[in-house]
Amino acid sequence: MSETPNASLARALALSHQVVAAAEQSKLEELAHLDAERLRLLQSVRVERDALSSADRSILAEVAELNDRAIGLMEHHRRIKERALDMAAIGRRAVAAYSTTRPRR
Repeated sequence: MSETPNASLARALALSHQVVAAAEQSKLEELAHLDAERLRLLQSVRVERDALSSADRSILAEVAELNDRAIGLMEHHRRIKERALDMAAIGRRAVAAYSTTRPRR
């Protein structure tokens, strides 16, 4: 006998896959919208942990795994942006330092 997973959890899992896709592409606005919808669905199925079927627990574990992956991707994108900002700051300081060393006419 196979267990039928909760429909809200199944939808939350589908949204989790979309969240990861949005994180891979660094689409922050889309990611925030998807995450809010997913949170609403997950909160709607708040029940006692023991009352969850094994299929539901499996879905929740996969949602958590995908969430961790999305967080990791966003951290990666954040570090890339921070590095780009650091490099821009170094460039600005270099321009400022060397702009005063022009030969005088």
